[in-house]
Amino acid sequence: MKKLLVAGMQKIYQLAHVWRNGENAARHSPEFTMLEWYRAGADYTQLRDDCTHLVRAIATTLGTQNILSGDQACDLFGDWEVLTVPEAFQRYAGIDVMATIDDRHHPSPQALAAAARAQNIRVADDDDWDSIFFRIMFDKIEPHLGRRHPTFLTDYPVHMAALARPKPDDDRLAERFELYMHGIELANAFGELTDVAEQERRLKADQATKQRLYGQTYPVDDDFLQALRHGMPPSAGIALGFDRLAMLFCGTDNIQNVLWAPVAINQQ
Repeated sequence: MKKLLVAGMQKIYQLAHVWRNGENAARHSPEFTMLEWYRAGADYTQLRDDCTHLVRAIATTLGTQNILSGDQACDLFGDWEVLTVPEAFQRYAGIDVMATIDDRHHPSPQALAAAARAQNIRVADDDDWDSIFFRIMFDKIEPHLGRRHPTFLTDYPVHMAALARPKPDDDRLAERFELYMHGIELANAFGELTDVAEQERRLKADQATKQRLYGQTYPVDDDFLQALRHGMPPSAGIALGFDRLAMLFCGTDNIQNVLWAPVAINQQ
């Protein structure tokens, strides 16, 4: 879709089936539906407005003010929370996550491991920085997000946003947000990176990490890099999990309950 931005299209979207091998849990399916859209000439803050308008339009059509989880209501028409990753780590885990980043491209794990252990979070000797980050997220932070009102979790460490541009006022952070309701991540958005040299470096670094972790990788999209060389306008893009949004509005905690054809996984 980004190639279409290079070709001159300004506002584009698609609603499509996507696949992720091996994912099957209450909030994950190996086949699911994703709504993806891009805006040329926009930044990631405008995508927050898009999300707000979309969710409120659905709620208005359904005649509801809130999304319920048990006896707790997430108010869709009040002020939505905007919380940065550093703020979330400090508030819910008592960790100054930025102080643990010694290299903005390849942070070493020692400082974050020590901070996690001080909060009684399990850390393995071979965990890298990202593994520790996600364990803190899952254990300490995500359960609190989007409870009384939806939460935009913004401004991730730049190495965790391979397709996002750095923030102008702090290049350790990226223009990225995720939208949460009742602890469920619904959408992932970026202020799109248009620097081709930096994009190529990040893609190759990402592939090296996949090779190290999983023993396999896939080719870098040279057509995409060539499109960036031609010139992509300042843009912002987002992917939203349609089935998870349906889960929330239907009041179910299992994604299989909203899929037209649930995927059966052979456990043998």
